[in-house]
Amino acid sequence: MAGRGGTYGGLSADERARQRRSKLLEATLAVWTDPERNTTMTAICNEAGLTERYFYESFANLDDARRALLESIAGEIESATRRAAEEADAAGADAVQRTRAAIRAFVDLLVADPRKGRAAIIEAGGVPALRGRRTELLREFAHATAAEAQVLPERSTSDGEIAGLLFIGGMAELVTAWLDGAVQATPAEIVDTATRTLLGLHA
Repeated sequence: MAGRGGTYGGLSADERARQRRSKLLEATLAVWTDPERNTTMTAICNEAGLTERYFYESFANLDDARRALLESIAGEIESATRRAAEEADAAGADAVQRTRAAIRAFVDLLVADPRKGRAAIIEAGGVPALRGRRTELLREFAHATAAEAQVLPERSTSDGEIAGLLFIGGMAELVTAWLDGAVQATPAEIVDTATRTLLGLHA
């Protein structure tokens, strides 16, 4: 029942709006990563069980919804990799172990929900409005992983940029092939190879 302050069912208007936005983001993930469906506002609303009115309450348009999902997934990756590196550091791990822990956290996230990797790494690259931000986020991930591992030596900005681009380009292609089933590798094999590659690039 409605109560003072616009509450309904024990939730405020802002809380209900946040719930609807969360449902729409989950629906965007489901629709966008399904090759059998067209990614449209209508399809997302149907998946979420909400009307277009509520879609526009949260997003300006379809690209805005996809951008919000991309940012949400990037936030998850950043939090997971940072936490893994910090925990490894607290346990007295060396640079290799810290790097492996951060990359393992990233791979574990993809294993838990492959749709997130498909949305952020594969599908976002095919949307002109998101392509630039996707590249920025992947570059930030490469730099942050190396920084958390404490393996970035004194070097020129251009050297670091080149190393980061080489790493993210390779990781993006690897994850794409892995999620598509073109590469048969275990998560552990991906983590080990990516660890050696990142450390080698920043040596």
